Amino acid sequence: MTHVNSIAYYFMRRKKHPQKEIEEAVKYAESRGWKYKKAGKSAHAWGRLLCPEASVEGCKMSIWSTPRNIENHAKQIRRKVDSCQHREDEKGESNE
Repeated sequence: MTHVNSIAYYFMRRKKHPQKEIEEAVKYAESRGWKYKKAGKSAHAWGRLLCPEASVEGCKMSIWSTPRNIENHAKQIRRKVDSCQHREDEKGESNE
């Protein structure tokens, strides 16, 4: 698998999250330039969200399959997206 193919594999079209509130929060993140990365086979996480900064310094957040509190986890996702220093503005430009 080439480097480009391996990157495409991680950012493939994703499955919907089983919890409606979390799915909406993930869509919120994606609408602001964040990318979904599928979790590993033995992970407790459903996946990860990565901010628009495509480097080690970029923000990341694990999305749990079965969080203890669904509403709080959805709020945490939105807060993380809103507080990201690398977020894109409405024109698709970085805020740095």
